[in-house]
Amino acid sequence: MRFICKYMTTLFFILIIALLAECVKEIKPTMNIEEKVFGKTADGIPANLYILTNSNGMEVKITNYGGIVVSISVPDKNGKFYDVVLGYDTLEEYTRDNPYFGCIVGRYANRIAKGAFMLNGVEYTLAQNNNDNHLHGGIKGFDKVVWNAEIVRRDEEVGVKLTYLSVDGEEGYPGNLNVTVIYTLTDSDELKIDYMATTDRDTVVNLTNHSYFNLAGAGLGDVLGHEMMINADRFTPINANLIPTGELRSVEGTPLDFTRPETIGSRIDADDEQIKFGGGYDHNWVLNKSGEELSLAARVSDPATGRCMMVYTTEPGIQFYSGNFLDGSSRGKKGSVYHKRYAFCLETQHFPDSPNKPEFPSVVLKPAETYKQTTIYRFSVK
Repeated sequence: MRFICKYMTTLFFILIIALLAECVKEIKPTMNIEEKVFGKTADGIPANLYILTNSNGMEVKITNYGGIVVSISVPDKNGKFYDVVLGYDTLEEYTRDNPYFGCIVGRYANRIAKGAFMLNGVEYTLAQNNNDNHLHGGIKGFDKVVWNAEIVRRDEEVGVKLTYLSVDGEEGYPGNLNVTVIYTLTDSDELKIDYMATTDRDTVVNLTNHSYFNLAGAGLGDVLGHEMMINADRFTPINANLIPTGELRSVEGTPLDFTRPETIGSRIDADDEQIKFGGGYDHNWVLNKSGEELSLAARVSDPATGRCMMVYTTEPGIQFYSGNFLDGSSRGKKGSVYHKRYAFCLETQHFPDSPNKPEFPSVVLKPAETYKQTTIYRFSVK
């Protein structure tokens, strides 16, 4: 009898443990995507918000207005989740006042000198929306249009597929350009961005995402204590107008040497011509790679919270911008004020002003070709 009681007690505890295990499985978040109305543009065009979550609790919000990454919520070393990208709470704020927070940039990311370039013997004139230069696609670039959106579900990942037709002559660019951008959240805490484009005429293309990151949390102080590593031995020096000179210069012995981890603030005000031109860091680094393979471009960590972000890309360059032009005039999420150097950008790209620099990797897209690039932002905790 004693044996039977002992056996029944053991069996009872096994059953309890099994039931608890099943409950834990049910409580654990699963991959999910939710679609909500985000608002309407001034033209009355509706835009939606897509909320992506993975089984680790990481959450990414994306709107099809400008393809903007509205928020990325990831844990710190104590398991506390916080949003690590700057932005706004409402669509109206994004349409009214937005220094490219989180958006898709195109047709051409970064600057084109004097807003003009030659292609096949023809000069194309673009909008000059950055002093004498063309910046981030012009007056109404890809960041200011409502993209068509489609929810994507795959094994261990969810996402949103965005498409847009940029018509021939839009912002001065030649050719009808069909663009697809797919944002994917994986169970490995990665935000993956796949870009594709085709054209019916020779044109130039250079796409990127312009998220402003602060791994301590959006609006929670500057990023000067963040540690940065950039996998690049060279950069493209700029002139006083922030246009590359065409040179590929070694970072060795300069404040732009991040081949080993350095805090962003350690040399950001150095007595250096390049730093003075950029008002800090606003330069393109030439990544250490031989082709278009997906490889490590940069790694950033915040020692205070333990949050870490690694950037992988198929692109040849990356623009590190240290938020030099944030001036406190942008009041963001929950009333946060975004001051100078409260964030950094790591924009994977082809080099600025490449249409006017034949010595740089080509950005020309022909009708028989498909533009493709992939960038991954992977989050973890140290």
